[in-house]
Amino acid sequence: MAQVSWRAEDALVDRVRKAAAAQRRSMNDFMTLVLEAATNPDLVSDEYTRIRERLGRVDLVVTPVPVHVDGDQVGQHSVRPSPEEIEEAMEAAGKGTSLSDLVTDERRR
Repeated sequence: MAQVSWRAEDALVDRVRKAAAAQRRSMNDFMTLVLEAATNPDLVSDEYTRIRERLGRVDLVVTPVPVHVDGDQVGQHSVRPSPEEIEEAMEAAGKGTSLSDLVTDERRR
């Protein structure tokens, strides 16, 4: 299982924390649910459907990409971002509160 760190504005982190608590979920569980709903079209439960619809309204649902595999080999498909998308992502990643600051603040609570 991989571990992912996430940078976001404090207000967004607070909203995610409150949304997770309202559903009696950990932030990790809540974010996994939302990301699964955004990327897995095979999910059909009401909660996933509701989340997919909300994400679809703001164009955040990932459309499946067909993967062609030769023989018994397992293929992975990746779409390379454009140089502009990479630049935008790098600029966005440099903003907000660092993970270490979030952890430090949380430990002080």
